[in-house]
Amino acid sequence: MREMNLPEGWKWVRLGEVSEITTGKSNVEDAVDNGLYPLFDRSLQIKRSNKYIFNTEAVIIPGESQDFIPKYYIGKFDLHQRAYAIFNFHKYIYGKYLYYVLHLANKQLIRQSVGTTVISLRLPHIQNIQIPLPPLPQQKKIAEILETVDKIIEKTEKIIEKYKRIKQGLMQELFTKGIDENGKIRDEKTHRFKDSPIGRIPEEWEVVRLGEVVEKVKAGGTPTTSISEYYQNGNIPFVKIEDLTYNGKYLKSTMLKITEKGLKSSSAWLVPKNSLLFGMYGSLGEISINKIEVATNQAILGIVPNSESVDLEYLYYWFFYFKPNWHLYAKTTTQANLTKEIIENFLIPLPPLPEQERIAQTLSQIDKVIESEQKYKQKLESLKRGLMEDLLTGRLRVNF
Repeated sequence: MREMNLPEGWKWVRLGEVSEITTGKSNVEDAVDNGLYPLFDRSLQIKRSNKYIFNTEAVIIPGESQDFIPKYYIGKFDLHQRAYAIFNFHKYIYGKYLYYVLHLANKQLIRQSVGTTVISLRLPHIQNIQIPLPPLPQQKKIAEILETVDKIIEKTEKIIEKYKRIKQGLMQELFTKGIDENGKIRDEKTHRFKDSPIGRIPEEWEVVRLGEVVEKVKAGGTPTTSISEYYQNGNIPFVKIEDLTYNGKYLKSTMLKITEKGLKSSSAWLVPKNSLLFGMYGSLGEISINKIEVATNQAILGIVPNSESVDLEYLYYWFFYFKPNWHLYAKTTTQANLTKEIIENFLIPLPPLPEQERIAQTLSQIDKVIESEQKYKQKLESLKRGLMEDLLTGRLRVNF
């Protein structure tokens, strides 16, 4: 940041010149459930403590981290011995302004850190950070603008979490009671139910082995990474667990591609588009629908549904619903893992096809709302990043 020119009335200052900076004295062992005061340490999570060593307005920075994200607090708090509190800046700095400007100074903090696997900040590193300092009224106005955006982002996050809870509750209802032809969730008072190997289900439903309603279930394989001709100028999308996590419900691209030679050299195979890709280990239970033809590594099972027996979207949502439970069925060696045989023999509820489609459509509608709110949140975060760059460097002046 230091090399930028500042507007008239602004100046560069060393953080140590305009504030006190010190570490705490506590350890992780001092954390207690439901403690009276927040305990700030090196993690993003705020723990609790029954003692406090500060009673002030402060910006807190972890002493060991990968990104040194600051936190802001006013009041009594406890502090880990490898975290820093920046305080007593009231004469020169508006607290929330300092919080935001230290977000912007993030890259500077990382550059000044030491270490390899775990990078650390020493006290002189933080004291010598150069920050732009406008007059106090401008600091306050800048902070107010950024806080306004933060509040909208926070409100959007709460809306997203609300719809995720609604979706979770609906899945519980839909995969045990279903939805009748009138669009109503069944109830044992008004509809017929029966006992089954997986519990009470509507009378119209069946319970089947997954293998009975799919055409193919097969894991992939990884071509030898040291052979360049298996990868160089490849045109076959190659799926790893990270791709499932990144893409979400629909997989439309991959980070890596392999060649025809690479495909033939391994146990990889071409999974037809509109199949399911299921993570058997690593990120256990990750699930996506591939919208393109792909090959996968050995951690991913390609599942090709029989469209005459099971709706693809219904099956996707059932896997998504069951994801928290897969670890109960996994074999444990160095890591929990599932197998082709476990998945093929797993019992699933199977409503008639029209009802499967109704269940999938209901959940898809909620997903669209969640997706819309997530895109709005991303726009807000992008707006905030741009505003921080402009406001905290003086490129965009504020009226006050």
